[in-house]
Amino acid sequence: MDLVIVESPTKARKLAQFLSKKYIIEASMGHVRDLPRSKMGVDVAGNFEPDYEISDGKKATIKKLRDLAKDAEIVYLATDPDREGEAIAWHIQYLLTDTGKSAKKRRELQTQYKRATFHEITKEAVTDAIDHPTTLNMDLVDAQQARRVLDRIVGYYLSPVLWKKVRRGLSAGRVQSVALRLIVDKEKEREAFKQEEYWEVTGIFSYKTASLTAKLHEIDGKSFEPKQVSDVEGVREWVKAADYHIDAIDETKKSRSAPPPLITSTMQQAAASKYGWAANSTMRLAQSLYEEGFITYHRTDSTNLSVSAVEMVRSHISAKYGKEYLPDKPNNFAKKSKNAQEAHEAIRPTSLGEEIPNSILSKNSEQAKKLYELIRARFIASQMTPTQSLITSVKIRGVSQDTKNNAVFAVSGTRVLFDGWTSVLPSTTQDPLPEITKGDPAQLNDLQEEQKFTQPPSRYSDASLIKTLEQLGIGRPSTYASIISVILDRGYVERQDKAFLPTQIGRTVCDFLQLHFPQQMDYDFTANMEESLDEISRGEKKWRAVMKTFFEPFEKTVVKATGEAERMKIPVEETGDICPDCKEGKIVIRTGRFGKFYSCARFPECKYTARYMEKVENMSCPTCGQGDVVIKRTKRGRQFYGCSRYPTCDFASWNKPGTAGDAEGSDGKTKKWSAFKSKEKETVSKRVRVKTPSSKRVAAKKTSSKKPAAKKTAKK
Repeated sequence: MDLVIVESPTKARKLAQFLSKKYIIEASMGHVRDLPRSKMGVDVAGNFEPDYEISDGKKATIKKLRDLAKDAEIVYLATDPDREGEAIAWHIQYLLTDTGKSAKKRRELQTQYKRATFHEITKEAVTDAIDHPTTLNMDLVDAQQARRVLDRIVGYYLSPVLWKKVRRGLSAGRVQSVALRLIVDKEKEREAFKQEEYWEVTGIFSYKTASLTAKLHEIDGKSFEPKQVSDVEGVREWVKAADYHIDAIDETKKSRSAPPPLITSTMQQAAASKYGWAANSTMRLAQSLYEEGFITYHRTDSTNLSVSAVEMVRSHISAKYGKEYLPDKPNNFAKKSKNAQEAHEAIRPTSLGEEIPNSILSKNSEQAKKLYELIRARFIASQMTPTQSLITSVKIRGVSQDTKNNAVFAVSGTRVLFDGWTSVLPSTTQDPLPEITKGDPAQLNDLQEEQKFTQPPSRYSDASLIKTLEQLGIGRPSTYASIISVILDRGYVERQDKAFLPTQIGRTVCDFLQLHFPQQMDYDFTANMEESLDEISRGEKKWRAVMKTFFEPFEKTVVKATGEAERMKIPVEETGDICPDCKEGKIVIRTGRFGKFYSCARFPECKYTARYMEKVENMSCPTCGQGDVVIKRTKRGRQFYGCSRYPTCDFASWNKPGTAGDAEGSDGKTKKWSAFKSKEKETVSKRVRVKTPSSKRVAAKKTSSKKPAAKKTAKK
């Protein structure tokens, strides 16, 4: 009998379909050993030795695995093929061979353990991994240990400084704080932005039987960039009266190569851009698709494809689309990451037999189906021929008979000559222009003038934040989702219309850390630290030496900030109301982990709090017509709209009423408030306050802090 250990029951059930009865397959249910929750658990004076302990609720699991391992001839550690999976395998092996006997005996027991890695859960891949096992990759284990220890040290050393100098209960993280800085810096850019006026002048021309819409581009040989209405007024009359003809035609052929298949970061970006999904939601969906055997491993930064995968997709392209869509040789893509491993693959379907496997439709959600389609289309497109287009640029020149001034209008269009990979993955292009001949007359029918203003830089969305983190080398694809989740959960940022907005507390924490920990908040320093972790995984550096290099200057900075930094106050908005409990303090709006709430300014002397509700101005509920439309947020920070008369009225929508899709959820199905109820943690605004009697508030504070939202909902 052989024992195969994986992380999850789903993965275990899938492997059982491929392996014979000779194998017993058990799940560790994730990590079995970790740093303790109640203390730092790292001996910084003892060469950064971690003090691991068995994870909560895992003692019974370990006992069961030990009992099975005693009777097994071979124990296969079949956890995920990355740093985290390697570390889980190492911890499992350690605990199962920890008999209290000599080191020699432990080494003898460890010869029974084999590492089985596969990047897709298919019969071929799994049986090949079992037939050709390897040993644990201690470089990957050390890289994971280094990241875990480093993050624990930063958190345990920085958080007390924030408690002392800003506010109790705050916390900081090595990468999360730098991601917060990106969002805060972007907001400061927006606030410093000076809006400027400009105008656009557009001509509507008749050309033969067609209509051309062209922008006024030049006046008397100089670029025309009107900044105010007087600039337009100065040319308006003679431009309208001028005689126009086709002055120049420029045609350029353009070839666009196929995009690479998806990796973790681009999958998150694509799902966020197309469907508005948060990164952690995309990763959960991908995890289910991987464990069900539909896609390859979803934590990867390699665009590489296996030989068999390339053969599979090329055969599919040839049969379904035709030879003209198949390149002479497979398309190859440059590595985006220095640490990308060629043995790893991009994210792709494990099979192309069906458009959408029936089992996806029956076992998974509509969102999982959409993600699978996205992965599948990108995989097929990546091995197709380029798209060929003809870009036509036309200049329409007009000369005033009275003033002799001349004006040039410009218009361009794109005609697809061969769709190539866009037949699978449609791409937005300009509409084609009609057949145009140089010298032909054109008739100006209408002159449209539009006042515009320059816009501040856009806030980060999930997609743009992940793209920026990747470009800066901060974090790694497998960590982006958790980075975003942490800064949302801590109340440092919130989502507004799918964009990240820093809260006052987030800005204060960021400003304090930048002032007193400039190196730890520096983008390049954080990126270099990530590279050091990658070097550990490649066996180029020792993890304890990296810890020492980081820790010594960091500790000095902590000591200095603890002693010298001045306390920084969090700006708080006042409502003008007096606290109903103490009758002394003013009611202020604070931001906590779950968003905004009302509080007494005399906190902690006065404990008064109340819910804060954000009301959409001048809008009644579209369902009942009586309540106000209020903005709420799910536990994960996603914004939605509901009725203030809940539960009497259960209207709820992801989108603002009156806009496209306001009655639909992200999966295209109509939502009711009940669909949000289990996730929802109320935040609010515009001073629409629901007061809670003092006796009930006291009772609520005695309940478990793990589910505050449920208690508040119950008060309704």
